[in-house]
Parts: sequence; C-alpha cells; structure tokens
Amino acid sequence: MSTDHPDDSVRISVLLVDDQPLTRVGFGLLLGAEPDLDVVGEAADGLEAVRAARRLRPRVVLMDVRMPVMDGVEATAAIVAAVPESRVLILTTFDLDEYAFDGLRAGASGFLLKNALPAELLSAIRTVAAGDAVVAPRVTRRLLETVAHRLPSSATAAVDIRLDRLTPRERDILIEVALGKSNTEIAADLFLSENTVKSHFKHVLAKLGLRDRVQAVIFAYETGLV
Repeated sequence: MSTDHPDDSVRISVLLVDDQPLTRVGFGLLLGAEPDLDVVGEAADGLEAVRAARRLRPRVVLMDVRMPVMDGVEATAAIVAAVPESRVLILTTFDLDEYAFDGLRAGASGFLLKNALPAELLSAIRTVAAGDAVVAPRVTRRLLETVAHRLPSSATAAVDIRLDRLTPRERDILIEVALGKSNTEIAADLFLSENTVKSHFKHVLAKLGLRDRVQAVIFAYETGLV
C-alpha cells in the first residue's frame, strides 16, 4: 500500500471513467486499498461521466479519451464547465497522443499513460486533487510540438487583453514556462530564486484566470506569446 499521501483524514473522491469494465475494476481495486481515496462512482462513456460528475461532484475524474457515445475530450470540457471543483486526469495510451493535448485544452489538469506504475497513478491523483497539474514541463513541450500545426502563428493569434495585466517580469516567467522549462531552470535563466519564480507564476495564473501550468502553456501558444 502506498503511503505517499498528504493526510489520511482528507479523503479524495474519485470518479472512474473507462469503457472497459476490467480496467475500471482494476483501478477500483487499486484506489480502494488507499485510506485517503474513495471511488464514488464509475462511468462507461463520456455522457454517463458528465451525468455522474454533476451528481457526485468528485474531486478527481480519471478519464479515458476513446469511448463511445461521447469521447473523453468532450466529456472533460462539459465536466470542467459544470463542476469546476472537479479535476480531470486524462488517461492515454501514447504520451504524444493528440487526444491528450485536446483533453488538456478542454480543461484537464493533466494526463497519464495507462501503463503507468500504480504509485505514479496514485501520486497523480493526489497531485491533481491538490490543485496542481500532472504534466511534466518537457512532456507539455513535446505535446505542443506534436500539434504545432494546429496552433495559431504569432501573426494570426488572437490578441488577449489579459496579457496587459502582467508585469514585464511576469510575462518573462510565462514565456519561460511555455518553453517547457522547470522552475529551477527559470530561476537560473532569470537570476531569481525558485521561491520568487513560484510567487510570480502564482500571480500570472491569478491575473490570467488560469488554473495551472498546463493552461498557462496553452494560453501562451494560443495568444502567440511564444
């Protein structure tokens, strides 16, 4: 049993979404053995997932992307809009899957490979529940490179007035994040402490109305900032 969780008294409700019954059973057994995780429901397709999320209001939705009736991308967008307190963790077969990018763009807080180790899945669920994103900066960068042909160029990108809210330093931080750099690398590049980088980035998220690092990277690309 994993012990890598913040507090046994803080239980995290999880909704399992996958069209394969055996997959849901496997995840259910794994999560059910953890003292801080509660599987509150299951769904076999996206539409069922949206209905379950509205009813159960889970903290985390473990979401497959390829499903009948409604796929995981559309379901993610609907859940994020209807139940903003829920965090969606996309499950994908390939780490450069365009479905994964679409899921992040739709509002998911991260993605994980289906063949991830149990400890990685449990850690990802807890990280997402805590409000952080579960996509390593370099993986985000690789995803964006894979779908670069679908992103607007700096010449055609839509102007977003929210960028005017950022200070020059905050804009620099956002650009560094969008380039796939970690906080440690950003601190070294800009001659700042990691705590200062983290503080600036929190301000960036607040001013832009974004939830996490993933959304910030996508925002920077869609507005032509990088």
